[in-house]
Amino acid sequence: MRDILSLQIGCFPAIPLCQILIWSILIVFSLVIGFATRDGIARLKRLHQIPCSGCAFFTGDHRLKCTVHPCKALTEDAIACLDYEPSSISQPIPSQVRGSFKKRMFPPHQSYF
Repeated sequence: MRDILSLQIGCFPAIPLCQILIWSILIVFSLVIGFATRDGIARLKRLHQIPCSGCAFFTGDHRLKCTVHPCKALTEDAIACLDYEPSSISQPIPSQVRGSFKKRMFPPHQSYF
């Protein structure tokens, strides 16, 4: 049975084919995961260079993100935007604006008793 699973080459027994196949698949899988992780980190570093959130023309609204370049806002084309102007006031995060709007429109119920 052992002679069927492994081949004899000279005086050294050859490694069975299944072990070679499994190890090569594991090595290829780990290399692919490593390359994908490296590419993902490089892409994230590039996307973190987008200056739109600190610009005076950035609205924070999903319907009109930028008043000057609405199609380029929050994309890689906006990294070298010539119309970028730093915002002098800090803009609230849109989710905070929605929350304050909801609080104003729907105040907590008051008990009259």
